[in-house]
Amino acid sequence: MSRIVSILGGTGPEGSGLAYRWARAGERIVIGSRDAQRAAQAAQQLKARIGPAASIEGADNAAAVAQGDIVVLTVPFAGHAALLKSLKAAWKPGAILIDTTVPLAATVGGPATRMLGVWQGSAAQQTQELVPAGVSVAAAFQNLGAEILATDAPVDCDVLVCSDDEKAKQAASELALKIPGARALNGGKLENARIVESLTALLIGLNIRYKVHSAGIRFTGLPLK
Repeated sequence: MSRIVSILGGTGPEGSGLAYRWARAGERIVIGSRDAQRAAQAAQQLKARIGPAASIEGADNAAAVAQGDIVVLTVPFAGHAALLKSLKAAWKPGAILIDTTVPLAATVGGPATRMLGVWQGSAAQQTQELVPAGVSVAAAFQNLGAEILATDAPVDCDVLVCSDDEKAKQAASELALKIPGARALNGGKLENARIVESLTALLIGLNIRYKVHSAGIRFTGLPLK
């Protein structure tokens, strides 16, 4: 049986964009939400857009986590810790969590171009502290804009993958390569997620100043994959 990719916050812009891209690429997707009915509606809308061959369904967050071989966290930072604490008993043994969260000040009413301080160093490191032992954590996809993900256009952005676990790093890299135009780069240890997360605030500022919605990052001088 093929793996299941569960997306927590899958009814939001980032989560639904990733769900769309990965379902189109043949992944089995479960959209997670606080409201199972809302998740099911989002799944139906994406399936109607992609076609009947798409494997995509909706569930509440706990049910989505219980099914997921890979769980992708796309919720705002303000609800990040509370959600993970509520899901501690739901994880499959050996599951992988990919955290896309960015601690932007906008989640608590501040500007979107400013970062919040996180005691652990980054949102991803906070996640590592909050999930059960045996769940591997990677940080990735923070710098892919939701608006471009919702389209069929190739993305013009590298995906930096940070993790202390090679299995989690490989899984995130494989998913990155399922998105046309994206290139997965080894970002090193999970502690480097604080750098990658901060790039999102910079990209938001560039989008505002240049009146675009698709600013991305590219690293030169590296082998193309």
